[in-house]
Amino acid sequence: MDFNAYQKTLARELRGRECPFSAAEYEQRLQRLRSRMADEGVGALLLTDPSDLFYLTGYSTFEVSVHVALVVTPGSLMLQVPSIETGPAMITTRVDEVIGYRWEGIGDVLDPLAEVLSGHGSTVGIDYWHGSLRQGVVEGLKQRLPDTRFVDASGMLKNIRIVKSPAEIDFLRQSARITGQGIEAAASAIQPGMTDNDIAAVGAEALLAGGSEFMSMQPIVTVGQRSSVIHTNHKRCKVAEGDPVFLEFGAVWQRYTAPMMRTVVAGQPSAKMRSVFDGCRRVVDALQRAMVPGRTFDSAARVAEQALAPLADEVFFSGVFGYTVGAQFPPSWVEGSGFIARGETAVFQQGMVFHLPICLRIPGQWGIGCSDTVLVGEDGADALTSNPWRLD
Repeated sequence: MDFNAYQKTLARELRGRECPFSAAEYEQRLQRLRSRMADEGVGALLLTDPSDLFYLTGYSTFEVSVHVALVVTPGSLMLQVPSIETGPAMITTRVDEVIGYRWEGIGDVLDPLAEVLSGHGSTVGIDYWHGSLRQGVVEGLKQRLPDTRFVDASGMLKNIRIVKSPAEIDFLRQSARITGQGIEAAASAIQPGMTDNDIAAVGAEALLAGGSEFMSMQPIVTVGQRSSVIHTNHKRCKVAEGDPVFLEFGAVWQRYTAPMMRTVVAGQPSAKMRSVFDGCRRVVDALQRAMVPGRTFDSAARVAEQALAPLADEVFFSGVFGYTVGAQFPPSWVEGSGFIARGETAVFQQGMVFHLPICLRIPGQWGIGCSDTVLVGEDGADALTSNPWRLD
């Protein structure tokens, strides 16, 4: 059978079997999005970020390199997927209209998209800033819809996603639980002579055994001098006596990730290591107290900068004290709907969830990183992860 027949058969047998949220929750999300579309004069919205599609429909797959699209109009949803993705579209969503195209025929997507986008006013919103939106698709649609105005709607859905529902928070708690199990297993295994790969393997086994789905980022493990270099990962490097071993893991539960960082010293931590570790704790504590509903992200960043000040001249820090997490797909668990940093004028609301990635690096020597994923409540933020906050 071809992919169209395959899709019809699956629709009869398994439609929506793995959809992670209730129909009522999806309807509420769509109502909020459509209200924003109406307020901003957007007649149709074209989304291509896999996490946006998941948020609105449940669509989930490990193949995120292909073109997929969701068109939202005031009265309909259309999900467009390649032939190899008709299976996931059937079992993970309840969307009424799913249109397949030949995997090898990317040009086939343009006419169906143009047809669905037309007839809903003169303005179409798209996310110009996400890498999943192909330039060829944009140019092809502009040629087919010359009277349509395409506007940047990149923040429209992100502003809804940034506040998590009780069901989402429950998924994040499940992720946090497994993340902790993985990091504890890896930390307990650390011995001089092991490689960073050995440690990552122990952690990955624990994450998968604990119930994690495929992860948005694989376990991150660096040792010694390499821990001083941001965004490096395991590369067959041996642990020496006294080396710090940096761990950053994020298990996935229904695509939701609650990451955590921990650093373990293979031996006796030096006084300087303890000082930097104490600095990490000081910054995270200050952040959690400052993350109060109604206050700006900028104000929390300034409080964190004060906590970091005693070490600021000798350590490298990225400048982002927190970023939102939620549902995501490779290559990142960063949701992208909010960042705690200087100049960010958004305000905290109850139900927001942030990872506070506090890693302080002395270039060429080592880095110490410890973090939690936290939930904003009435009086500040509480940890969802269970970091033991120790170096041994």
